[in-house]
Amino acid sequence: MHRPTLITIICILGYLWIVFTFPGVFSPETKKLGDWIPAIYGLIIAGTFISFIGIWNMKRWGVEWYIAFFCIKLIFFVLTDQLGISSYVGIFFSVSFIITLFFYYKKMSLNL
Repeated sequence: MHRPTLITIICILGYLWIVFTFPGVFSPETKKLGDWIPAIYGLIIAGTFISFIGIWNMKRWGVEWYIAFFCIKLIFFVLTDQLGISSYVGIFFSVSFIITLFFYYKKMSLNL
């Protein structure tokens, strides 16, 4: 199936967002939260990146992973008390992406 332009834009924005959030894994503020926190945050970002690969290829599992890692990231931010302005911007974009992706979900492939 041909990838719609809106999905392409969402994926490119998602890739850019990941590029800008990934250095946060290695920040001193993240390290101060605990020994395992950077590793957990890195796994969340890696899972989100993988979900965008699935969405780029028009696979349903990409949308499902994106929703799962969005929920995991929210729980992570709440438990580590890291909700701030950038988190709220990310939440807004993520919810917008999820709503948009639901319109294309049935057109996506079930195959891996």
